[in-house]
Amino acid sequence: MKTFPLKISSPEGDLFNGEAVMFSARGTEGELAVMAGHIPFVTSVKPGRCKISFEDSAERIADTDGGILTVASDKVVFLSGSLKWIE
Repeated sequence: MKTFPLKISSPEGDLFNGEAVMFSARGTEGELAVMAGHIPFVTSVKPGRCKISFEDSAERIADTDGGILTVASDKVVFLSGSLKWIE
């Protein structure tokens, strides 16, 4: 599967900066998942779980208090007020 550059930041600094196959979270309009080649958009993310999926089928899951997700043609950035890794 294709990957895309994903950056997750909070006031504490960068929490993730690397390649992902998918990023999923709970947006204001419901659950969302971003993959390589997704149409660009910006949305608010609600508090809850978010997940990063990797090319080797591994995943990282975190609890977030919400934030802003920006999907551009060349990268995805999630700015969170607080994020704590679960796995």
